Amino acid sequence: MEIKVIIGHRMGKGQNVAKGVEAAGGTAIVIPGMAADFKLGDVMKKENGTIGISFCGSGGAGAITAETKHGYKATHHLRSVEAGVTAIKQGYEVLGFGFLDTEELGKKIVEEYKKVNNL
Repeated sequence: MEIKVIIGHRMGKGQNVAKGVEAAGGTAIVIPGMAADFKLGDVMKKENGTIGISFCGSGGAGAITAETKHGYKATHHLRSVEAGVTAIKQGYEVLGFGFLDTEELGKKIVEEYKKVNNL
């Protein structure tokens, strides 16, 4: 099963977390441009994404938008890799972070998803 991680970053970034996703064997799609976090739910639906990661100052906007508009199970205001891993264990599909564009985050999220789903 392909693990497709959609990344929406308020400032148009997300390349570092994408490297971690790919290092762990996932497929990363970084939404280009400013305010990409608000497009997260739309792109997840279009691309049949497995996990969505939203980055903005508060860590809430993109995740809340994906949940409200498309019904994805979302959590937000996350501030650490450990919080993201815990969210995957709890079955969340969309994770909203403050600015935390690190390879470690992408890698750990995909690894935990594989572990939780016996992949």
